[in-house]
Amino acid sequence: MASMNVVDSSQELLEAQAHLWNHIFSYINSMALKCALQLRIPEIIHKHGKPITLSQLADALRINKAKSHGLYRLMRMLVHSNLFLEEGDAYSLTTASRFLLRDNPQSLAPFALVFTDPTMMDPFHHVSEWFRDDCLSPFVTRNGMNYWEFVGSDDKWNWLFNEAMTTDGRFVGSIIVRECKHVFEGLKSVVDVAGGSGAVVKTIAEAVPGLECIVLELPHVVAAMEGSHENVRFVSGDMFEFIPPADACFLKWIMHGWNDEKCVKILEKCKEAVIGSKNGNGGKVIIVDMVVDVEKQEDKETGTQLFMDMVMMAHFTGKERSEKEWAKVFDAAGFKDYKITPVLGSRSVIEVFP
Repeated sequence: MASMNVVDSSQELLEAQAHLWNHIFSYINSMALKCALQLRIPEIIHKHGKPITLSQLADALRINKAKSHGLYRLMRMLVHSNLFLEEGDAYSLTTASRFLLRDNPQSLAPFALVFTDPTMMDPFHHVSEWFRDDCLSPFVTRNGMNYWEFVGSDDKWNWLFNEAMTTDGRFVGSIIVRECKHVFEGLKSVVDVAGGSGAVVKTIAEAVPGLECIVLELPHVVAAMEGSHENVRFVSGDMFEFIPPADACFLKWIMHGWNDEKCVKILEKCKEAVIGSKNGNGGKVIIVDMVVDVEKQEDKETGTQLFMDMVMMAHFTGKERSEKEWAKVFDAAGFKDYKITPVLGSRSVIEVFP
C-alpha cells in the first residue's frame, strides 16, 4: 500500500503511458510488414531500379487512388521501423527489406508470412485459457490438436511452413559456411536430423567438398522431395527411433521445439549414431539454437529470444534454453563436453561431444 502514496511526476506518468501504448500497439509493426509483403512493395521498389516516389509506387500497385493517403501512412510506418529508407520524397530498400524479395535465395518473406498468419497468431489469444486447462499448449487449446497433427491435416499449411523453414535454412547455412566452416572440416559424413528439404546441408555440402550429407526426415517429407543434390541423400525415419550413423549429427532449430525429456531421447539417438559411425572421425552433435543469457546479451538479442520462447510455449512443448539448461540436457543424455560459438545473431552453434 505504501507505493500508492508515491506521487509520480507528470513526465514519469506520461513516459509510463507511452511505454504501455508501445506494447499495446506493437502488433502493428508485424501487420504493416505483412501488408507490404502481400502488396509486394519490396519487389516493386527493387524492380524500379532507383528510389521510387509515392505516386510511382501507387501506380505500380494499382491501388484505389482515393486510398493513396493510406499508402503514405503505411510507408511512413515502415520507414520508422527501418524496413525502408526515405530519401527526399522517394523510398528505397534497406538490408532488411532486401531479405523480403521473393527471388532472393535467402528470402525471409515466407518466414514472415507464416509467423504473421492467423494460424500462428490465434493461439496467443488463448494463453490465459491454457494456464487453466489441461492442454499441452495454447495451440491445442485453440485447435483441439497439436501443431504437428495440424500440419499433417493441412497440405497447404504444411507446404507454407516447410517453405518458411527452407528459406531460414538457406540463410543460416550461408552464415555458417562463412563464419564457422571449420566445425565441419575433418568430417566425412553428417546427418541433418529432421532437416526438411535439406537447405542447410546442401549449402554446407557445396562449401565442404567430399562431405557426405544425409537428411533424416519423416516419410511424407522425403516423398515430397524432388530432384537430387550431389553428396546429399534423403532417408525416411523417426529421430526418436533411429538416426543413421555419421561422423556428426546436425540439428538446426529442432531441440527448442521439444521438452527436456524428448531432447534427451533425441540426443541419445544422436550419440548412438556418431559412436556407430564407420569413419570414426567425428563423434559430435552440432546444434543450431538459441542460448539465452539475459545478463550478458544485448537487449535486442534477448528480446528476440524471449519472443521465440513465447512462440515455443504457444505452439509446441519446448523452450529457449540458457547455457545451464542446455548443460543439464547434455549431461542427462550422457555427453561429456560442449562448446558454444555465438556467431548467428540470436542463435549459436553448439558442438556437443560424447
